Amino acid sequence: MSMLETSRTVGVVNDALTRRERVVLAELAEDVTLEEIATRLFVTRNTVKSQVRSVYRKIGASTRAEAVAWAIAHGIR
Repeated sequence: MSMLETSRTVGVVNDALTRRERVVLAELAEDVTLEEIATRLFVTRNTVKSQVRSVYRKIGASTRAEAVAWAIAHGIR
């Protein structure tokens, strides 16, 4: 992948995911529960669940492992 293609991919990622969704996605890469993520971000567990669902939908993931692999591949971590 060329630098131009890489920068386009990163641009798409930055446009597709909100800042908070990128934060939540990075947190998913850690070995923590949704409750722990919620505590770190000062929100409820249900808010984190909603954000995780939104991230999964936007990146085409159906599991946490897929989402983490996608995040690593796209430099979010």
